[in-house]
Amino acid sequence: MRSLVGRGPSARLLCRSCLQQQRQFASSVAPPKPPSSGLAALPSRQLLSVSGPEATKFLQGITTANITNEEGLPRTDAFYSGFLNATGRVVHDLFIYPFHQSKQGLADKEDGYLIEADASEMARFAKLIKRYKLRAKVTVRNVAQDEAAVWQAWDDASQLDITPDQSRLVLKDPRAPGLGYRIIQLNQKSPEVDLDTSTQDAYTIRRYLQGVPEGQDEILREQALPLESNMEMMNGIDFHKGCYVGQELTIRTKHRGVVRKRILPCMIYSNDKAAPQSLMYDPECTSPESLTADMIPAETSIGRFGKKGRSAGKWLKGVGNIGLGLCRLEIMTDVVLPGEQAAATYKPGNEFVLEWGEEDNKNDVKVKAFVPEWLREGLGTPS
Repeated sequence: MRSLVGRGPSARLLCRSCLQQQRQFASSVAPPKPPSSGLAALPSRQLLSVSGPEATKFLQGITTANITNEEGLPRTDAFYSGFLNATGRVVHDLFIYPFHQSKQGLADKEDGYLIEADASEMARFAKLIKRYKLRAKVTVRNVAQDEAAVWQAWDDASQLDITPDQSRLVLKDPRAPGLGYRIIQLNQKSPEVDLDTSTQDAYTIRRYLQGVPEGQDEILREQALPLESNMEMMNGIDFHKGCYVGQELTIRTKHRGVVRKRILPCMIYSNDKAAPQSLMYDPECTSPESLTADMIPAETSIGRFGKKGRSAGKWLKGVGNIGLGLCRLEIMTDVVLPGEQAAATYKPGNEFVLEWGEEDNKNDVKVKAFVPEWLREGLGTPS
């Protein structure tokens, strides 16, 4: 008997013994709890440079954030943004960092912007940017890792104050409270910050606990909608700027529609255990015989435990006992959508399950979604 692991062209079938070995391996390498402070390199993110006299105008027409300030001048601060396709689906989630060649010493001959995106999709992203470029007076080039690298710094015990200088660009992460600082180090050295070196896994776990998606494994390319991905709550969309690619559907959804699904942090637990009351990462929660979140195929449907009916959402990605899911708010949470109080189907005692695999060899695990406080406040829903 075999089970299907993965999705799309990369999906593969595993026999029962192989699946058991995979479970044991996955459980044994579950990352430890993230430290309360740390400095982590993020090789999953890479940079693209867009420079030239029309760089600001060019980016203004293809990104969801405003590239100019209230005076109409190019912004000098870094910010979070997104790049959509013509139907309003997310193609890339981005951080954008303005730079001045005379100060930062980059290889570019003119001022411009460093754009941070998913490293695994950087070649596709660069090709797409160049296609939109047309006759705009901009230069687009890939930035090598030894020229500039992406880092994240955090400290829960004290207020970090990391300032930019000639060797680095800095952004206080605007997506959710407490995520820390994004640092673009403009050389091969580690950032000079008084924090112990940590890992990307630690940063990822912290993101999941806050419900913050990143990259195309979590914000599915050309499938995800920006509002369902919480991009407006994470300060990535300016609803007052001029036209940009994908703006029409985004504006219409904001002003006329109801966002029924949102990416939320989720916690998996065994079928024989009670539902958790709070979201917590526990690397020791699994035994060699149990499933871990990284083994659940992406886009696995979330169903009601013991009941049939419409899907309550779909799984995106996880590690250990936590992850992210695209969840129907009115089914999986107590969030009441505007004007739909009577139609709400959420009941506190309901439980939900992820099931996958062949009919004669199914795997299943329970899952519970949580609404982070920052998102709850943005939705105007009391806790």
